[in-house]
Amino acid sequence: MPGLGSIGMPELLIVLVIIIIIFGVGKLPEIGGALGKGIREFRSASQGLESEEKSTEEENKEEEKES
Repeated sequence: MPGLGSIGMPELLIVLVIIIIIFGVGKLPEIGGALGKGIREFRSASQGLESEEKSTEEENKEEEKES
């Protein structure tokens, strides 16, 4: 099973054709927009967690310096 990780152009075309058959051509922009919005929200949430983590670390360092 070493070749499971690589997806080539023929596989992507097959997936695209199946998606078009299931959802239809008219629904594709809506699905793409929803997918893009979900990815944007995920990125902003993960960046928020990173900045929150950094600020907590900085506060802990300041408290250690003060004591």
